[in-house]
Amino acid sequence: MTGKPLVKGFFDPRTWSIQYVVADPKTRQCAIIDPVLDYDEKSGATATIHADAILAYVAEQGYTVQWILDTHPHADHFSAAQYLKDKTGAPTAIGEKVVEVQKLWKGIYNWPDFPADGSQWDKLFARGETFKLGDIEGHILFSPGHTLASITYVIGDAAFVHDTLFMPDSGTARADFPGGSASRLWSSIQEILALPDETRVFTGHDYQPGGREPKWESTVAEQKATNTHMSTCKTEAEFVKIREGRDRTLPMPKLILHALQINTNAGRLPEPEDNGKRYLRIPLNALEGAAWDIR
Repeated sequence: MTGKPLVKGFFDPRTWSIQYVVADPKTRQCAIIDPVLDYDEKSGATATIHADAILAYVAEQGYTVQWILDTHPHADHFSAAQYLKDKTGAPTAIGEKVVEVQKLWKGIYNWPDFPADGSQWDKLFARGETFKLGDIEGHILFSPGHTLASITYVIGDAAFVHDTLFMPDSGTARADFPGGSASRLWSSIQEILALPDETRVFTGHDYQPGGREPKWESTVAEQKATNTHMSTCKTEAEFVKIREGRDRTLPMPKLILHALQINTNAGRLPEPEDNGKRYLRIPLNALEGAAWDIR
């Protein structure tokens, strides 16, 4: 690991998501990771409140946006990647296995003309590929399990793991979405935990167990020692049993069918129809067997 980037997290309480601005302090080049486009499912309204706050912070710090990065196509919020690209001109990127997620959801949404080739992003990262953020070296870990396409961005001494590991008191991410696998998630986590102990780990969600304040930074050493799943499960079989048992009790994220049609398209909203309005497409009974939210 070379370099210690400056990391600023932005917490979205509506989706429990953390968005990041990661910067090289020397060159003032930065990356925006997993930005949120605001969406109110009750009214159908979209907004750019969180994305604009990020842009204001970037301007205040005198940063130049070099990358707009998504770790995977999100199931619980819309991506603001396209909006931020339009505002900054910076290239968008995601892992190359996004094409597998696109193919899967192309069928679920019955989109015969949807280009499931990853062309919606400027860059598709491969496992092990290296890149630069300013003068800081970065590389890609392929981290499937939560989704088919999840990746970890390791930038200097910081790893952005999103829905793979949570804070130690919250354990690990679910693996029951279409294309998910608890076994693959275990393997992905082992690769992350093989990074040096001092590696800073930045997660993409925090659900504030016990009502505590939101947190999003830990270390590999802390995760190995105290993560509620990884410190107690000594084998893959133990982990898979716990993870799959937990997943069977979880209702689907309330925005999964809304969000995937935006996020498999790199954050682009549907094109307006002949009346000037944009419409989402919600398939019925597409996620059979999911637990119901009875609240």
